This record gives sequence, C-alpha cells and structure tokens, in this order.
Amino acid sequence: MSAGDGPSGTAPLIERDADLSRLNTFGVAARAAGLARVRDLDALPTVLDAPEWRDRPLLVLGEGSNVLLTRDFDGLVLRIEAQRIQQSHWAGDDAVVRAEAGRGWHDFVRWSVDAGFGGLENLSLIPGTVGAAPIQNIGAYGVELAACIEAVEVYDRATRGFDLLDRTACAFGYRDSVFKREPARRIVTAVRFRFGSDWSPVLSYPGVREELAARGVVSTSTPADVSDAVSAIRARKLPDPRVLGNAGSFFKNPLLPQAEADALVARHPGMPRWDAGGGRSKISAGWLIEQAGLKGHREGDAGVSAQHALVLVNHGRASGAQLLALARHVQGVVHARFGVHLEPEPLIL
Repeated sequence: MSAGDGPSGTAPLIERDADLSRLNTFGVAARAAGLARVRDLDALPTVLDAPEWRDRPLLVLGEGSNVLLTRDFDGLVLRIEAQRIQQSHWAGDDAVVRAEAGRGWHDFVRWSVDAGFGGLENLSLIPGTVGAAPIQNIGAYGVELAACIEAVEVYDRATRGFDLLDRTACAFGYRDSVFKREPARRIVTAVRFRFGSDWSPVLSYPGVREELAARGVVSTSTPADVSDAVSAIRARKLPDPRVLGNAGSFFKNPLLPQAEADALVARHPGMPRWDAGGGRSKISAGWLIEQAGLKGHREGDAGVSAQHALVLVNHGRASGAQLLALARHVQGVVHARFGVHLEPEPLIL
C-alpha cells in the first residue's frame, strides 16, 4: 500500500475544501471542493465513479505549472502521484521506457540522460510532470516531445477503462494533442518513450551550441552535456517559479502564413522567424511583447517578467483574475501594434 492511499481495493481519501495555492506555480489563491491524490493507478476508476464526484467537474492537476486559476473550483481536483520508471523492452536497437504520470518532468529527463538515452535533453528544466508533457506536446530549443513518444497510457472516461494510444492516435501538433482537444475524456496515466540508438545532438536553436562551446564539449557532447547546457540557459533567462510565481511561457509563438510573415518582417526587419513547414512561419511572441514596450510592465502584483517578456509573473498577491486581465492587456497591445493575435499556452480556469 502506498503512503496516502487507503487499504487495498479502496480509493484514496479525498480532501474537501482544499487549498490550491501551493499546487499552482503562479501561487494564486484558489480552493477546490475536493482534492484526490492517487498513487495507485488501479484506484482511478473508484475515485472517478464515487457518487459524490461522478457528475461534478474534474480538473487533472500535475505540478500546476501550466494552469492559471482565476476562481475557486466547484469540483474534484485529481493529482496523479504514481512515479515509477521502468525500461519495458528493447525494440531492435531502440529502448522503450515507461514512466508514470506523476513523475516530475525534469527528474525524468535527468534519469534518461544519466542512463545514456538521448532525445529529451533539449526539454530539460521545463516544469511539470510526465503526464502533463504530452497534453501540451511540450517543446523547447528545437525539439518537440512527440518525436520521442512511443505511446501514451490513459484512463478513458468515455469507455470507463484503461487504453493505450500510439503516437499517431495522439494527434500531436504545435503545443497540441488529442488530449488537449478533448480534455474531459482521457486522463494520462503513463507515457512510453522510445530512445533511438542513432542519437545526435540538436544544436540548431540559438544559444545551445554557444553554451556547449563555452564548456568545451561541442564536438563530444553527450545527452547529459546538452541537458546541462539547456538547464543553464533556462536558469539565466527565466524566473524560478519557486522564487517568483509564474507558469513559464504564457503565450505560444504565433504561426502565420508565409505571405503574412513576409509582410511583417518587411515592416520589422529584426523580427525573429522560423520556417514551420506547410507554408507557415513561426514568429517570436517574446519579441513582439518586448517591442511593444511591455517587458517588465506591472499592474499591481501582476507583471510581465523583466527577464523574459514571454513570462507573466506574480510579484506576491496577484489574483488569477488580475493575471488574466494583464494577459488580455498584452494581447491587445500586441495586436494593435503588429496585427498578431497571441494565444495563451496555459489552461485558464
């Protein structure tokens, strides 16, 4: 029996009128009607089918690093806290590793690089859990999570059973997936990662190669070297949510048709852009916000980070509603200046 679970065959205890302020990285005040912490995945159906909660709203919360709570939640908050990692099998020369949803994301990345597996190192130091990662199809420094996923294990609330979705069925897109498009249906319980034997470092994103060069390991870099370099870059650029409440990048980098991006760059020659395929370009949301004069902007305790314009921060006592108002202000100013709509990354409740 895991600590915090009830006796075998029973559901974990559910905390009522639960305080969520320490369960979201913005640190905003909010409460939930109920909070269930599940360490035994087999207990999930019992929790979800309990009469008191069956017809109430459900919010699956990992580390709370990609959510903005603007009000109390009159339903059940579910935290998957199962954390086991196991190498399930070899597929030719590739290794398939299964990690349960409650494992901390960066902790799992470090486990993988320490084991000699390459593929996730560019995603180092991203806050959150393994279970949250495929929902957003997290990406950073030239790598998207989807490239390393073999399959995702879920509990399907529609069929009331456990299921396995291969990478194609996950329908991954830019910061998108079937899990994000149908948030009420599937709960991620574990992720299976495939690590290839033909690994080579992805150093195309600005700053990564330079950081490795400063460490003298460009030509000999290992997955652990790249992880260390990316972690150092992120630590310099982004505020630590343990010190200053934030949810990391708050806005997605806009994807624009090629002709629209060409016209924008012609008017603003310094605008960073990348080819996104399919006749589209990705432009930097952080650059747009900074050029709009909003880097370091503050409205009470709700602010735009002075370190990185893409990050909204809570300087102390900002409410979720105040942070949302600031986000809408940023969207309005950027649209007025550049004609580009910024889409938030976090789930906004």
